[in-house]
This record gives sequence, structure tokens and C-alpha cells, in this order.
Amino acid sequence: MKLIAFDADDTLWANEPNYINVKLTLCELLSHYVDEETLARQFYDSQIRNLTVFGYGAKSFMLSMIETAIELTNGAITGAEIQQIIDVGRKLLDFPIDVLDGVNEVLEILSKQFDLMVLTKGDLFDQESKIARSGLGHYFKYVEIVSEKNEQTYQRILQKYQVQPADFLMIGNSLKSDVLPVVHIGGRAIHIPYETTWAHEMVADEQLSGKLFTTLGSVRELVAFLENITELM
Repeated sequence: MKLIAFDADDTLWANEPNYINVKLTLCELLSHYVDEETLARQFYDSQIRNLTVFGYGAKSFMLSMIETAIELTNGAITGAEIQQIIDVGRKLLDFPIDVLDGVNEVLEILSKQFDLMVLTKGDLFDQESKIARSGLGHYFKYVEIVSEKNEQTYQRILQKYQVQPADFLMIGNSLKSDVLPVVHIGGRAIHIPYETTWAHEMVADEQLSGKLFTTLGSVRELVAFLENITELM
């Protein structure tokens, strides 16, 4: 393998729990306007609708919260309440980075043997800030922050670094973003599930039928797994 890429959010550090907590706070702030189920459904629809305009990340999340609040209150929400939503959402831009168990040790070992890359999607400023706050940046030779992870994105990145798909390995928690597109272009993928997954990243079981990839229980299993497949090669 010439290049091993790691997803960032919920692969190297915890991310989704912070978004869940902010969404719960939004529900509390708007509880006197609308019930939680209606808000959750409307908010998810707003997020998906806004992906093509604002992309992924904290800023898009905040804008979707404000838009949802205005829509569900028919414009009755006050400026002070909108400011509360902004203040809550702002926490997503500087929350403490909780590096997942085993990540430092595994990256320390692998960075001495392979070229490593962070390959994550989202807002450029937001993701760069998280990488810096994580203290993991020195393990990676390359950093790629993209607007979407699909087959075209992976093909473009491999062409940029002159790496063949068969020599590329992607590691991440999302079947939709980190596994299936890589498998489709002939690359290798390792799925390391995280405790929570955003609904937008879910895939149906039939989409996985016939797809060859590896699932590991934790990042700590990576070193032994890679040693085994390297010996086989």
C-alpha cells in the first residue's frame, strides 16, 4: 500500500455526540413552540436540503437550526432566541477534541511505515481547526478536506498523488462515505463503526451485498491486521 487515508470525525476523535447535544439543546429552546419529534424531522429535512448550498460542518448545522426555528414558529421566534441558538451552535466550532482510544498509539506506529493522509469532508476552517486541536497533525503527510466523499472525489485525489486504487486504503466509520465509494473504484476500505452515526450516513443492507471490505471492532486492531495482510502480500 502506498497511501493510507483516515477519516477524521468519529474515526480519529468523537464528533457526532457534540452535534447530538446541540440538537437536544435546540429542542429545549423551542419546546414551547413545537414538539421534539416535529422539530427533529423538520431539522433533518433542512440539513439535507442545505447540504448542496452550505455543505457539511458546524456552520451549515447552525444555519439549518436557525432556518428550522423560523419555519416552525412561522417567524414568531424572537431575535433573543435566535441569538441563543447561535450561541449554542458556536460551541461546535471550538469544542475540546476527544481523541478516540488507541488512535495516538496506532498512528505513531503506522506513520513510520506508511504515508498517511487525513481525508475528511466539511468546512475548511472547521476541519483544519479540529485537526490542529487534536494534536494528531504531525502523523499525517497529507491533509485533504473535501466537500463530499464520492467516487469522483477519491479518483481525483488518487490521480493527484499518483496512487493506483489497488495501492490505496481508506479507514473510516461511514459505510456511505468511507467504504462504498472506495470499493467501487477498486480501492481497499476498512470500516470501524462508531457508537452513533448520523442518519444521512446510513446505507441499506442491500447496498453492501457483494462488496468486499473489512470491519474492525476498534482502531487498536489496525496494526495487527495490516501486519497480517502485508505478510500475505
